[in-house]
Amino acid sequence: MTWIRTVPFEEADEKLRRAMESQRELYPVEYATPIHPTPDGETSGIVASHSLIPEALYHAFATFGVLMSADLPLTREQHEMITTVVSVNNRCHY
Repeated sequence: MTWIRTVPFEEADEKLRRAMESQRELYPVEYATPIHPTPDGETSGIVASHSLIPEALYHAFATFGVLMSADLPLTREQHEMITTVVSVNNRCHY
């Protein structure tokens, strides 16, 4: 298992907090409650792994949030099907 130093939200500086909060605001409301809660109850491991580079964290995860926008012509079900197929093809467990 790879270990990556991360910065917990409660220890984050203003730049990192803004990046975490801003990308989170772009996600559908259903994503607010984690399926697999972390010990800190805040940030998933994949998001936390980007905590040393706030700009990368924001851009990497804001992209997905924008792609899940309800303003796009796809339905929520179509969005979920696309993300499921991509996850399966990438052999991703979540």
